[in-house]
Amino acid sequence: MTLPTAGRGSGGDDPLVAAGAADGPPARPAWAVAAGAAPEEGAGAAAGEPGEASGGPPSGRPGAGITALSLPYQVVAAVSLAVVGMLACVHLAMAFLHVAPSNTLTKQHGKAVDDWVFPEFEQNWKLFAPNPLQQNIAVHARAEVVDGDGGRRTTGWIDLSGDDGEAIRGNLLPSHVNQNELRRGWDFYVNSHTNDNRPNGLRGQLSERYIRRIAMLRLEAHHLGGRIERIQLRSATQGVEAPVWSDEKTDTRPYYRVLPWWTVTAADLPGGVSGGRTEAGR
Repeated sequence: MTLPTAGRGSGGDDPLVAAGAADGPPARPAWAVAAGAAPEEGAGAAAGEPGEASGGPPSGRPGAGITALSLPYQVVAAVSLAVVGMLACVHLAMAFLHVAPSNTLTKQHGKAVDDWVFPEFEQNWKLFAPNPLQQNIAVHARAEVVDGDGGRRTTGWIDLSGDDGEAIRGNLLPSHVNQNELRRGWDFYVNSHTNDNRPNGLRGQLSERYIRRIAMLRLEAHHLGGRIERIQLRSATQGVEAPVWSDEKTDTRPYYRVLPWWTVTAADLPGGVSGGRTEAGR
């Protein structure tokens, strides 16, 4: 006696076995899908889905950084980065040699180091120690002017340092001209002259010409209404007042150093004369 087989069709074949043989591997049970079981190996690749098996990022995703650029731009970017890196290294080396004690390199190449550092990258440590600056030094100028009718008059004292202060105050990117030109020019003059304004070396006349040119450039902006024949400079040195919590007594009265009158020539104004206001030697 032959027992009937469960689930057989009229043809005697198992429909599940037949479907599995025809369609490939049997489908996963519903409980496996609900539990989050991993897909079978090769399933994602067969469906064309991107995955780790592809060995790279998904197609269509752009690269990052320099790799996102075309080849010519990659070359330009690489060269630019190399140049910037070299300049940074050179600048750090020059700044180090400038502040370092005297050595073989600074003795042989000191001029090259100074040319690189001055005036934009000057290193000045007076602010910190051992003796910070305790005085304010202002440079004033006045001029003897000849007007259009031939009359002569002498202007009042003009605070050139005050003009620089106004240009610097509130400016996020102040010019080195306003910060250093007049101050360094005056230091140059003082260090190359005696207290009675006599040159004490070969640089004395050079410092006089330099400070005259600076003064003429600054006076040009004041529109004095005539031709400048002579100029005179002075410095006003005033001690910085002690803080309120200090018992130190500070003399805050201004002390003046007055220079002799200088006759102005066209050579005292770099770039020539303009506007007829600072013309000299006509």
